[in-house]
Amino acid sequence: MNQLSLPVTSRQTEPHARLEETILKHLAHPWRKPVAAHNLQAFRRVERVIEGWKGPLVLDTGCGTGLSSIALAHRYPQALVLGLDKSLARLEKHSSNQGRYHLERIDLEDFWPLARKAGWKFAVQAFFYPNPWPKPEQRLRRWPFHPVFPEALACGGQWELRTNWEVYAHEMALAFEVATGVCSEVTVWCPSEPETLFEAKYLASAQTLYRWTAAVPEKWLTKGSNS
Repeated sequence: MNQLSLPVTSRQTEPHARLEETILKHLAHPWRKPVAAHNLQAFRRVERVIEGWKGPLVLDTGCGTGLSSIALAHRYPQALVLGLDKSLARLEKHSSNQGRYHLERIDLEDFWPLARKAGWKFAVQAFFYPNPWPKPEQRLRRWPFHPVFPEALACGGQWELRTNWEVYAHEMALAFEVATGVCSEVTVWCPSEPETLFEAKYLASAQTLYRWTAAVPEKWLTKGSNS
């Protein structure tokens, strides 16, 4: 992760024209994909970790090596941070134990429906530098286009996205607005200290970083995504 990083390049220079159509489709047709056995086992492990926990929960999506989970644990000392990533190789690079957090290997597309069904609500959901899949034909791999997006909304929280691709940040903001009615701005992000390896790499490469944040409204906390 010490090498410099090239900026994101894509034929797509603005939010995809089919984003609103896609969000409305997913809202009307809930995600029904069967949960993989290994993800269900991982979710059961997370259940045991948070059993009896009465404080706030923070979700670190795609936590990688867990540096962002440590940063979130420091930022929210009263919370329990769940750092989730699908890559065992990245998680195995984690060597620290600073703060109240738990790292687990699990696919988020299975985690969110299970968490919603269990009634879990997060105080914060962090999306720090996920893979943007910048080709237009890859858009369904991005979270704003994914069928599981309403399930993630149903888990609530203050959402925070950081990315080095401005288009992706605007797509997340637009998807959030279409689904919830909450309008929010994308801003340039200039951290004093990097909180992830990707953030450090992008800063060292003199790339512009972007940040978006918005809170899931109460209706999603009380009704969920399937009502």
